[in-house]
Amino acid sequence: MILLDTHALVWMDKDDPSLGADARRLIRKAWDGQAACVSAVSFWECAILLAKRRLALRLPAQEWRAELLAYGLMELPLDGHCAIAAAQLDLPHKDPADRFIAATAIAHQATLITADDNLLRWRHKALRRHDARK
Repeated sequence: MILLDTHALVWMDKDDPSLGADARRLIRKAWDGQAACVSAVSFWECAILLAKRRLALRLPAQEWRAELLAYGLMELPLDGHCAIAAAQLDLPHKDPADRFIAATAIAHQATLITADDNLLRWRHKALRRHDARK
């Protein structure tokens, strides 16, 4: 199972060249095996960025989400367990979205596809990760 970080989800959707070849292969393989996931928090992040006009999507946020889910992307909810675990992580930065996404990946034993250098460098045994740029 893989979990796409928010920017990796957007890059995948836009076929952005920032998403590396290995990451694309991992995503495709996971998608084919019904194991490509995203945290519900990523949809929240995208909606916030859209409202601030810092992100453009091809569809309004609700329609974009519905289309991705209809095509087989699985949405993992933020539950109380993950919310508490996120607060307890010794993550080097305080971005709550990154904390929720990392805690969700850990809870579901998913490989996090991210280009966030803080998450990639973070020393945490239980978080499997892959650099989205590679």
